[in-house]
Amino acid sequence: MRPLTEEETKAMFEKLSKYIGENIKLLVDRPDGTYCFRLHNDRVYYMSEKLLKLSTNICRTNLVSVGTCFGKFTKSKKFRLHITALDFLAPYAKFKVWVKPGAEQSFLYGNHILKSGLGRITENTMQYQGVVVYSMSDVPLGFGVAAKTTQECRRVDPMSIVVFHQTDVGEFIRNEDALT
Repeated sequence: MRPLTEEETKAMFEKLSKYIGENIKLLVDRPDGTYCFRLHNDRVYYMSEKLLKLSTNICRTNLVSVGTCFGKFTKSKKFRLHITALDFLAPYAKFKVWVKPGAEQSFLYGNHILKSGLGRITENTMQYQGVVVYSMSDVPLGFGVAAKTTQECRRVDPMSIVVFHQTDVGEFIRNEDALT
């Protein structure tokens, strides 16, 4: 387990800033201690510094994971956010989308959100902006990218895609073996 390089940190923070903006600082400097990001087997883990010190007693080859997996770096060195980061990113999300109950299951099966399934959307959401998808009862369901601005969503026909699917909590069941 090692600290992230400058390029890795930049790639990860750029991806996180699409969803939570300047609130990245709140992830690192928390009231309950200092937290950090570490890389292990091309996966980025988020953990407290106390847990980091305890994990140094374990051999790297025997260490499977420690902390919460925020995402992984692909072979082309792009950062891909995992669904396991949802619980940490949802409270700080700048742009949110709420899905109607009838469209929740469709989203959880990996489909995009149509205008007919859109419950609410945060004002001033720009096109291709990262959004956190919620149910109407404010339960975070996953991540997406806005296909249209807030103003365009009001005028578009009901069968148009308004949010592109990125990842959802149904991924735990669909890709259970690959999430370690």
